[in-house]
Amino acid sequence: MPVRTRFAPSPTGDLHLGGAWTAVASWVWARREGGEHVLRVEDLDPPRVVRGGEARILEDLRWLGLDWDGPAVRQSERSSFYEQAIATLGREGLVYPCDCSRAEIAMVASAPHGGEDVVYPGTCRDKPPGRGMRRTPSLRVRVPDETLAFDDLILGRIAQNLAHEVGDFVVRRGDGAFAYQLAVVLDDVATRVTHVVRGADLASSTPRQIWLARVLGAPAPRYAHVPLVVAPDGLRLEKRTPRSTVRELRDAGVAPERIVGELAFGLGLAPTEEPITPRDLARASAGKDIAWRREPWPIPRFG
Repeated sequence: MPVRTRFAPSPTGDLHLGGAWTAVASWVWARREGGEHVLRVEDLDPPRVVRGGEARILEDLRWLGLDWDGPAVRQSERSSFYEQAIATLGREGLVYPCDCSRAEIAMVASAPHGGEDVVYPGTCRDKPPGRGMRRTPSLRVRVPDETLAFDDLILGRIAQNLAHEVGDFVVRRGDGAFAYQLAVVLDDVATRVTHVVRGADLASSTPRQIWLARVLGAPAPRYAHVPLVVAPDGLRLEKRTPRSTVRELRDAGVAPERIVGELAFGLGLAPTEEPITPRDLARASAGKDIAWRREPWPIPRFG
């Protein structure tokens, strides 16, 4: 099957350098293999969507030299597919309503391995579905007590126990919005994505997504998680970090080839940080093993 990757930005602001980092990695992965690249707009959360944000992101991607095959896919236009999947899960007895608040969950849940995410303790799992609700419930899926492992193409073997390290996760929020974990699985299947190249902060989400794809009778793609981009001082890269967006650098007169060259060097796609176009980068790396970086990479101070 031909390689088919995707880049999936959220239109909540201008294209961040962290987004450009994964966009370059995903695009080059596909093009060096003669494959295709899909663009998906993750606009499931209307209150966070910035007016004109999608157009600006698409414009900045084109300015960098990154294109995509076919029209952009928008999650806001795929609600019926998400509804069908939840109905399927419901028929299998795999979803249940949960009216716990975040504060209540945090009080009794455990944080595995010192991580930031808490594991839902299953408070509502066995409660009768017709009971009175204190608030509009979310919908959670029942995960089995089993360990799911996969081979990440960059990070290597990753394994998680679904019950103890993941927990029953939300597929539709209380406000009616479909959850990322559900939408991303269905969208990757629908667009025939074979390889997901994204940031290492999403590696912990992968076992639950592979399991959900299996439950829905769909093949899961291969995964490759690139390290995160950090600020020049090594701290977390944030939107308020100076010149942290492609638009800011573009307005400051920084050439797109320079941005791509720096990102390619940081990723391990190029031996130097010399300016380069994405197309030349794909040609230069074709047929070669890539020494992918595995540690967070501090972006240079674009002067």
